[in-house]
Amino acid sequence: MKTCKNCSAEFGITDEDLKFYDKISPIFGGKKYEIPPPTLCPDCRMQRRMTFRNERHLYYRTCDLSGKSIISYHHTNKGFPVYDHHEWWMDKWDGLEYGMDFDFSRTFFEQFLELQRMVPRISMTISHCENCDYAPYSVYSKNCYMCVSCVESEDIFFSYQTHYSRDSIDCSLVNNCELCYECIHSQNLFQCQFCGDCTNSRFLFFCKDCRGCSNCIGCKNLVNQKYCIFNKQVSEEEFSQTKSELEGYRNGRLMFEKAYTFFLTQPERSSHLINCESSFGDYLVGCQNSFACFDANGLEDCSYAYLVPGHSKDCQDINYTTKAELVYNSMSPVNNYHTKFALHSWDMQYSAYTDECFYSEYLFGCIDLKRKKYCILNKQYSKEEYKKLLPKIIEYMQKTGEWGEFFPVEISPFAYNETIAQEYFPMSKEEVLKKGWKWKDEEKFDDSGITKKIPAQKLPNSITDIPDDILNWAIICEESGKLFKIQKAELEFYRKMNLPIPHYHPDVRHAHRMALRNPRKLWTRNCAKCQKEIQTTYAPERPEIVYCEECYLKEVY
Repeated sequence: MKTCKNCSAEFGITDEDLKFYDKISPIFGGKKYEIPPPTLCPDCRMQRRMTFRNERHLYYRTCDLSGKSIISYHHTNKGFPVYDHHEWWMDKWDGLEYGMDFDFSRTFFEQFLELQRMVPRISMTISHCENCDYAPYSVYSKNCYMCVSCVESEDIFFSYQTHYSRDSIDCSLVNNCELCYECIHSQNLFQCQFCGDCTNSRFLFFCKDCRGCSNCIGCKNLVNQKYCIFNKQVSEEEFSQTKSELEGYRNGRLMFEKAYTFFLTQPERSSHLINCESSFGDYLVGCQNSFACFDANGLEDCSYAYLVPGHSKDCQDINYTTKAELVYNSMSPVNNYHTKFALHSWDMQYSAYTDECFYSEYLFGCIDLKRKKYCILNKQYSKEEYKKLLPKIIEYMQKTGEWGEFFPVEISPFAYNETIAQEYFPMSKEEVLKKGWKWKDEEKFDDSGITKKIPAQKLPNSITDIPDDILNWAIICEESGKLFKIQKAELEFYRKMNLPIPHYHPDVRHAHRMALRNPRKLWTRNCAKCQKEIQTTYAPERPEIVYCEECYLKEVY
């Protein structure tokens, strides 16, 4: 057992872990430069990676290349240039212009920070999108607004990790969904509202863990059923009557509370593992020999992987990636092979300690390079020079204790509370500053130009009573007191779906959905039916009735 140098928790390093570190260790001139075992526990490793990803704090600023107004996840006070994401990809500039010689009298991370302050950063990582300027980390999408990580989606509002979907609002972690509202962890849904863990279904309302169902309200654990209310068969007329009674904000909230009270009386699946073999975690599909992984598809021999929707193999400590192999301790290493300590670096090979580098190989300590090879600290070298200098740098980093360590939180371009680390590992301002990390106080919203404000509690109950003029109002969130506005396309969606105007700010709605998920952590408890010991994301003290996979399938199917 080892003791985490950050939180002092004990954690284990297995023989398989040691084999993995040995496998990814680079070799130069016949000598292997071993990656040492981590000094942080898995949670602290994830927390550190997450301090380098800002998803929900966007700012207006000026592009430092063209001077035009842009939207960016980098505030104007960051101290480095920021280019519009369209212009960043152009050939008007080259990251090699900022190349530095390695200084063996200074630490590597100190030099990396100096380089970070010079090289132009991309305003937001967006690729092959149309009208998605408020949708960071989105690709091949169109007309997405205030979303994060949309993939091949269209007309999506206020959603998170929404893939291959269209015409939906306030959804999280959904695939192939259409005309859906407030759904989470679901796929292949049509016209569903307030649903979780549902698949291949239509016209569901306030349902959970339903598959192949249609026209159901407040149901859980149903398979191939229709016209059911709280798991009881009803007539079409009774269903239509109950559905009509859901109209309006207040009735919807009452049904939400009633449904989740009912859910507590029904068994929960210990974990969502589909076609998996020798794998532990939750929401895994087609995974083999993977440990402590969550929200992932097609993993093989991976550990501590979170939100990995594409096939990855032989990886540890990775987040927000797809198609990775032999990748270690990285954030958003998309289509990477044999890389380590990478930040938002796509289509990379044989590289380490890179940040926002694309379509490159054999990079070390580089920032915002594209289509490069054999570079160290953004300086170009020949193949022979690279292979001669890099081993010396690694030996130096071994002496300074930096080799094998992830980037320190102190050099993140974001304040701690701007990043997803605050969402998963919340800390107070005092706690953050005590650690020497950055904190950004919330800026006062300039509402001087807003002539009409309305508390959410005073909104008309029914969408039919909402006037067109609401587009000119600012709504005061019931919970946070923050102001938010309704967009024209959003209002059209609510009217089409007969949905009330939301009473909460989009950030609060996101927080409410994410709170419905279990922690990304495994506990040992006993199956409520057969008493077999199981691994589950339901802590032992929680009130849910949790079944092992075998008992759950016997009960439900």
